Amino acid sequence: MNTGIRSMISETSYKAARLVSGAIESHFAMQIAEAGKGGEDGIACQPDKRTIEAIIDTAFWTSLRKEEGRSPKISLAFLPPDQSSQPLVFEQRIALSTEALIKLAPAVERSGIHLGVWLQEDELYIWGTTHDIPGFCFVLEVVEPGLLVIKHRRVDGFGKFVNVAVLKGDDVKVVDEQSINVPDCPALLSSLLGFSSQLSWNNPVNVHVQLAVSMRAHGHGGLLLIVPSDSDKWRESIIHPISYAVSPSFNGLARLMVQNVRDRNLTLWKEKLSKEIDCVAGLTAVDGATIINDRHELLAFGAKITRPHGGETVKEIMVTEPIIDSQAQLIAPGQDGGTRHFAAAQFVHDQRDAFALVASQDGRFTIFSWSPCDNIVHAHRVDTLLL
Repeated sequence: MNTGIRSMISETSYKAARLVSGAIESHFAMQIAEAGKGGEDGIACQPDKRTIEAIIDTAFWTSLRKEEGRSPKISLAFLPPDQSSQPLVFEQRIALSTEALIKLAPAVERSGIHLGVWLQEDELYIWGTTHDIPGFCFVLEVVEPGLLVIKHRRVDGFGKFVNVAVLKGDDVKVVDEQSINVPDCPALLSSLLGFSSQLSWNNPVNVHVQLAVSMRAHGHGGLLLIVPSDSDKWRESIIHPISYAVSPSFNGLARLMVQNVRDRNLTLWKEKLSKEIDCVAGLTAVDGATIINDRHELLAFGAKITRPHGGETVKEIMVTEPIIDSQAQLIAPGQDGGTRHFAAAQFVHDQRDAFALVASQDGRFTIFSWSPCDNIVHAHRVDTLLL
């Protein structure tokens, strides 16, 4: 036994790790149990509370260190080497420590590479690297100094990982799994929470998730309106002429979505789809709204939103965040953000069969939809789910 391996008996010094580890353990226990009942194969091993606490503690203190002036960006995955199809295994296992993670960080900072961490005889160690991890595998990502995200891979392996908790210093946010039971919960939010029954890339909801991720990534802020394809009523809420109307509608994304993709072409198809998603998301950086329909056809960008003739100004919206202990708030739309947020709220107030995605330059992300149960515009704050 390598005596340098960290003992799980040692007490953690990052308080938030102790506070959140129980809730995270419960999440993975529930998800893995439900997957087992559903007959899913290749499910990850469940981490216990002490393991979760120790990994978070080590990752947090690592995030505050710098090597050659650079802060580490690391993804740690809790699994043994035999649960990965092509693991890169070190000849000598390495103690899970701040010093080891700082040294290894430059080799694994690119997206999709994980450092494999495992537990043996009450001791944690790093065994190597992997691109391939099983469904519901515990993953901790060091995003920036003091900012950690706990997440897991979807069962089918496609699309964004499902976030479980976000820790930023003493601020801890645990995703509320019961948010899916809120009346009028948008399908997009359900998919971000990881409970959509169809999570494949060619599911329209998952494409909206990828659009949201791409919009947030470009960092300029943006507004995307998704309108019904069987009606032009949305035009009543847009100032004409539209600066960048598209005619005929551009169907690059729509064409890929209806393709019958064979397994051997799946990788190429996903690459093309990612490019089309980034193309549409990039247009949202232009001042004004980008508009697509529910068939994913691009209709316009740089569009200015207005009230329809005789319409009322939206006066109040309901804001929620799918976080445990978060309470719904009724506020004036201007309090939720800048002009994009107000314009999105006004559009959804007038066009109740549409919804809007708003990315702020500071990383906040909001889904606006109409709630027929509460008869109000509902703003779902989901930036915690997109990290």
